[in-house]
Amino acid sequence: MSARDGYRHFLAIPTRWKDNDVYGHVNNVEYYSYFDTVINTWLIAEGGLDIHHGEAIGLCAESHCRFLGEIAFPGSVDAGLRVEKLGNSSVRYGIGLFRAGEPGPAAEGWFVHVFVGRRSRRSTPIPDRIRAALQALLVEPVP
Repeated sequence: MSARDGYRHFLAIPTRWKDNDVYGHVNNVEYYSYFDTVINTWLIAEGGLDIHHGEAIGLCAESHCRFLGEIAFPGSVDAGLRVEKLGNSSVRYGIGLFRAGEPGPAAEGWFVHVFVGRRSRRSTPIPDRIRAALQALLVEPVP
């Protein structure tokens, strides 16, 4: 389990009424939406990812989430992001979801993007600007 200082970037994501399930907490599928949101917000804002017309796109090859505590509406999630492994055409992110102001995560997981050509869907090197943005998040390998 990682504390907040194990992440290089944070994005505050407000929970929404629709995120809660009948048990009164955020449904597990929404946690993956938070993963997607923190990753793609970073790629667009810092890496210049053009989601509509760019030649390279990132496809999810693998994801995992370990649920450690409840998140609920109303509230806010501090989504922590780091890069754990950066390859030629793939990247593994580490994500921690923290309730606002709490030191330990309510959930943690990983997400692997493989960059491919938009049309060919074949592996392609990570574009230079995106690579530079990802390198800014790179941490030592997590055991």
